[in-house]
Amino acid sequence: QLQLVESGGGLVQPGGSLRQSCAASGTFSGINTMGWYRQAPGKQRELVATITNGGITNYADSVKGRFTISRDNAKNTVYLQMNSLKPEDTAAYYCNVRGIWSGTPPRYYGGDYWGKGTLVTVSS
Repeated sequence: QLQLVESGGGLVQPGGSLRQSCAASGTFSGINTMGWYRQAPGKQRELVATITNGGITNYADSVKGRFTISRDNAKNTVYLQMNSLKPEDTAAYYCNVRGIWSGTPPRYYGGDYWGKGTLVTVSS
């Protein structure tokens, strides 16, 4: 029903910036919440930031003031602007969609959809 394709990861020096994007495609008429999660080696996947279809955002304390999440509903795309990057931000970053509307009339499907992940490495 829905596929997610991420782009924008890479290697950056401490203090640098990266912008990631994630485009959703498939058979749906609307998306509820979009977000980013990350998983560092040896650690559990954790929330980075989410944004609802109404624009309400939520951030992990560790990224507040440094990362900004946004979305373009017309393009079904979510962005993550990451500034002042630190070595501890190094992780695989995964795009997430929680809940879509599909069908006629639209029906809500509350499941989670995940991208394949992009690697962000912060190192000098």
